[in-house]
Order: sequence, then structure tokens, then C-alpha cells
Amino acid sequence: MGWFIKFIDSSIGKKIVMALTGLFLSIFLIAHLAGNLLLLAGDGGVKFEEYANFMAESGNIPVRIVEIALFILLIYHIINGIRITSINRKARNIKYKKVDASANSTFFSRFMIQSGGIIFIFLVIHLRSFFFPYRFSHPEITMYEAVKTAFENPLYSGFYVFAMVLLAFHLNHGVQSAFQTLGLYDKKITPIIKKTGTAFAIIICLAFAIIPLYFLMGMGE
Repeated sequence: MGWFIKFIDSSIGKKIVMALTGLFLSIFLIAHLAGNLLLLAGDGGVKFEEYANFMAESGNIPVRIVEIALFILLIYHIINGIRITSINRKARNIKYKKVDASANSTFFSRFMIQSGGIIFIFLVIHLRSFFFPYRFSHPEITMYEAVKTAFENPLYSGFYVFAMVLLAFHLNHGVQSAFQTLGLYDKKITPIIKKTGTAFAIIICLAFAIIPLYFLMGMGE
């Protein structure tokens, strides 16, 4: 066990863990999006409520296990990202100068910590608005009604869409970087991975962003 701790705390170990946790969280986004798209079913939230109630059932042990795993992986991903950034900056001893930034790194890689920080703030607000109230305090209105009310607020919807734009930037670099870290990059598949990563980031985040706009435009029942 000691060797494993030493490995994940090593330079390459941190990067591999960062890649694996990032890819796992990306897979979760697909599952989460599938459930959230039920908000657009046009049935007054019936299908979405069935989904939300299923996810909230106290006896749903598999879902509870996945939620705990997601929380642990998310926190570890954040801490690991901060540590890697700190180590890289110390190794360079100085930050990139503005004139040299584009020569040393991409736009996306330079703002991973900043975009990740804003996304984390969004996540806290999002969980505070929906997850915690409906998992622990059980308010009288339905989850669908709460979502509809929140997204009809231009400020909340605007922040949600802004967060999705940043998430797209984060995913675009993160997915490509993860495959590179795992050694799945070469001259033949690099263009495919780059295009796939970009397409994934755009499709996932655009689909998420459509949901608040749907309610903001008064299309929700």
C-alpha cells in the first residue's frame, strides 16, 4: 500500500490520477445530462420527477455509493489540480510573461485553475439550490417547479450558461490532456483525439446550456 501512496504522490502519479478522475467525471456529465434533458420532455416535469425521485430514494444504495465516489473524486481532482499547478509554477520559478504565454502553453491550459475555480463556485450554488434541499429538507414544491423557477431568473440562467462556457473550455483541454497523460497520443490519433475532445466539450455544454434558456424563454410548462 505504501508504494501506491508514493506513486500517486509522485509527479507522474499526480498527472495520471488527474487524468483518470477527469475522465470519470466527464462520463458522469453524460449520465447527468441524460437525466436533466428530461426537463425538456414537455410533460410538465412528470418524467423528470420520476427520475429525481428515483435518484433521491434512501434505499437506492448503488446511487448513494456513486454519489459518495463522485464527491471524493471531485475533491481529489480539485486538490490534485491545485497541487500540480503549484508544483509547476515553483519548478519554473516565475510565471509566464504575457509575451511568452502563447509560446509555452495553450490558452486553455493557462486558465484551467481559474475556470475550474469558477466551475466549483457554480457547483456549490447549484447543489445548494437543488441537491441539498431535496435530499435533506424535502421542500413542499417539486424539483421540477424549483428548477423552472430558478431558470426563469435571468441572473441564475445567465450564470449557468456562463459556467457552461467555462466548462467547455475546461473539458476541451482536460479531455485531450488526459489522453496524452495516459500515453494515448501519437501522430495518427492526435488529430482524432483533439477533434473528439472539442466536439465532446461543445456538445455536452451546449446541451446543458439549452436547459436554462428553454425555461428563460417561457417554454417550460
